[in-house]
Amino acid sequence: MDVFYNKQGIGDVLIIPIKEGDRDTFKEEAYGDVVKITDSKDGSLLGYNIFNASKYFNIDGQGKMRLTEDMLTPIKDLFTKNQLDDVLDFDLSPKFVVGYVKEKTGHENADKLSVCQVDVGEDTLQIVCGAPNIDQGQKVVVAKVGAVMPSGMKIKDAELRGVPSSGMICSAKELNLPDAPKEKGILVLDEDAVIGQPFEV
Repeated sequence: MDVFYNKQGIGDVLIIPIKEGDRDTFKEEAYGDVVKITDSKDGSLLGYNIFNASKYFNIDGQGKMRLTEDMLTPIKDLFTKNQLDDVLDFDLSPKFVVGYVKEKTGHENADKLSVCQVDVGEDTLQIVCGAPNIDQGQKVVVAKVGAVMPSGMKIKDAELRGVPSSGMICSAKELNLPDAPKEKGILVLDEDAVIGQPFEV
């Protein structure tokens, strides 16, 4: 899960986005330096802003950063001190990881799609992929469900032409890597890449 901090741009505020929403229906509630943002239409949680953030925890860096357990613990303490009883049950596992294509079969309803079984370390995911260069035995970058791509697109469980797909096998272009090739195709990693290890985007 990613959080955002830009002291020069917006001030000493840690932004914790949970879900996209319509700015016209934002509802804000202040609990000390914590502002909880919900959707006034359905009450769903959109995120939190923590003001005077550097007072409560050490923030090393600017812009987008991964929320860690070291950061989450003082955030929970801050919520408790300000009588905000929300349960912060965030998935802190990496969302971009090295995967290994164990199996590749043709899609029964689409000639240009492949159905892949991809080992991501602790799990094997079924991912439907349209890249022409996908093949069994490759090490690849997998965006797991919950990942937010550099384009802003959020990866969700999906069904492609009737076949379930959990995650996405990424191209260099989709990962916004420098010198990404213009040709269509997924990024194939070196043999020494370790299955299940985070891939920094």
